[in-house]
Amino acid sequence: MSLLNRFKKSDSEIPVKKKALSEAKLPDVQVAKNKSVKAGSLSAVTTDVVVKPLVTEKTAVLASNGKYVFVVSGGANRVQVKIAINEMFGVMPTFVNIQNVRGKRVRFGKRHGKRSDWKKAIVTLPKGQKINVYEGV
Repeated sequence: MSLLNRFKKSDSEIPVKKKALSEAKLPDVQVAKNKSVKAGSLSAVTTDVVVKPLVTEKTAVLASNGKYVFVVSGGANRVQVKIAINEMFGVMPTFVNIQNVRGKRVRFGKRHGKRSDWKKAIVTLPKGQKINVYEGV
């Protein structure tokens, strides 16, 4: 058996994996009004999860009810979106709903195609909290 043990790594040589983001405990953060975040201060995980805010007439109406819509990466889950919104805007969402959106079938002359599938997250904030997503649009 010493032949097989030669290729085995001892317990001290095996690197310890970091906790997955989904297993991470949500931090207790006090909500700051109009928190400004510098572009370089966000973690790479946050910028990979939330792609951009979705700006349409329908989402503007939802924003008046405290619901904000974001385009998120395809592999993002509710917990990751919740943590990312908290890091970006300083507000802990109460609910996060996620929808997979199918890309539409399109045609360019004789050629047929399909737009990419994407995922959107509808984030509900506590009463009295707001995010300045639509500023300057």
